[in-house]
Order: sequence, then C-alpha cells, then structure tokens
Amino acid sequence: MEAPSPLEQLRRRLALAVGENAVFDGWTRKAVDSAAAQLGIDSVQARLAMPKSQAAMIEVYIAEVDRALAAYFTPERLNSLKIRDKIRALIWRRLEIMGPAREAIRRALAILAMPQNLPLALRTGWGTADLMWRLAGDTSTDFNHYTKRMTLGAVYGSTLLAWLDDDSEGWLDTAAFLDRRVADVMRFEKFKAEWRGSSDRPSLSRFVGRLRYPPR
Repeated sequence: MEAPSPLEQLRRRLALAVGENAVFDGWTRKAVDSAAAQLGIDSVQARLAMPKSQAAMIEVYIAEVDRALAAYFTPERLNSLKIRDKIRALIWRRLEIMGPAREAIRRALAILAMPQNLPLALRTGWGTADLMWRLAGDTSTDFNHYTKRMTLGAVYGSTLLAWLDDDSEGWLDTAAFLDRRVADVMRFEKFKAEWRGSSDRPSLSRFVGRLRYPPR
C-alpha cells in the first residue's frame, strides 16, 4: 500500500481534533484553526490540509474515526470474543472515539441529512458498517455480505441517535439500548435462514426497518 502523502498525514493528524473543536466552532475553518493551535500545527498548513466544505470536513473526520477503530482492534483484541461481543465492542468503541466531539456529531448528522449530502451519508455509513464486519472477521461475498452490512448499519444508526440524547452516567442507557440491538442482530441471522427457506417469506425490509427505528 502506498504511503500517505505529507498533506494526507497532516489531514489525518488534524481530523479528530477538528471534530472536538467543532463542538464549539461548528464544522468551519475556525475549528481547523483551533485544532491546529491545539496540536502545534501551523494554521496555514492546517487550512491547506483540511477541505473547505463542511461535508468534506465531516468525511475526513469519519474516515479518521474508522481508522482509529481499526488501529485499536488488533486481531488479539477480537479473536477470543463471540460474534455478538465483537459487534458490541466495535460499536461501543466507535462511540468512545467520538465522545469528545459528541455535540459536533449532532451537527454533522444534520449536515449529512441535507439532500446534496445524502450520497456521502450513505457511502460513509456503508463504509463504516463494512469496516466493522471485516474487523469482526466476516468474509462473506454472497447475500449475507449485503444483509449483514444493512443490518449493522441500522443498528449502529439507531444506537448513535440514542447516544446523542443520552444524559445517563457512563452512557448506561445507550449501553442497554445497544445490548438490545445486538440481540436483534443475532436474531436476524435466524430470521434470514427462515426467510430463505420459506415459500411464504416475511418482509426483509420491514424487519430491518424495525432495527433502524426500534421501540424504546
């Protein structure tokens, strides 16, 4: 794999700090300047490294969160875990990485929900779900490859929304919510087997919809 350019290295170094400063400054050049000052980076170089648009800045942040997640979960951390524990650990660690930028994440979701940014939102969401399944050891290439990512994307998305509104100590409410959603993922594997083996197939999209917008 080709080594990242110096500009890309600088962008990666800045990304998480920009998210933290976006809590106060929004996804703006001011957040970039604040991140640069925090890290001791020349502000002119920082501005050259980071994209100008809010959506592109958020994309850089998401990519760095994914990179940090992959760096944390070495095979040794995951190999001994059952699949349900792997999925839970991956989602929870991702929330921990984003914790310092939580209020900025709320703004980022609003920006990504704009019509012109929906393709980016879908692409980054799918990429995150794909990364988590690959870290969990999934090598499927058939129907399962797509349904697993669709299901995990729904679970992660609903957990993310619960997390943003969670004022409980240590995010205990989010932890309980996540445990329920991970149980849904495990049930979904059974559901798929029944769905494929039945001539009177239940609705796959309806089941996934319940994962995305579950009852509290």
